[in-house]
Amino acid sequence: MPALYVMIPAALLLVGVAVYIFFWAVDSGQYDDLEGPAHSILFDDQDPRHQAAAKHAEAQPDDKDPKPSA
Repeated sequence: MPALYVMIPAALLLVGVAVYIFFWAVDSGQYDDLEGPAHSILFDDQDPRHQAAAKHAEAQPDDKDPKPSA
């Protein structure tokens, strides 16, 4: 029984610290852009279209010449 007098406040303190760290992370902008870093690894850094893709811009048309109509 005496162990509960130590364990319960320790658990509440641990939960309080975890909640504080979570709200600090949200306020500091850690969760602002969840998709940008995940998409940026898919593109080559040397590609000029990389910045447009990282900003979630619409797809640009290909630079290829249109096919001649027959």
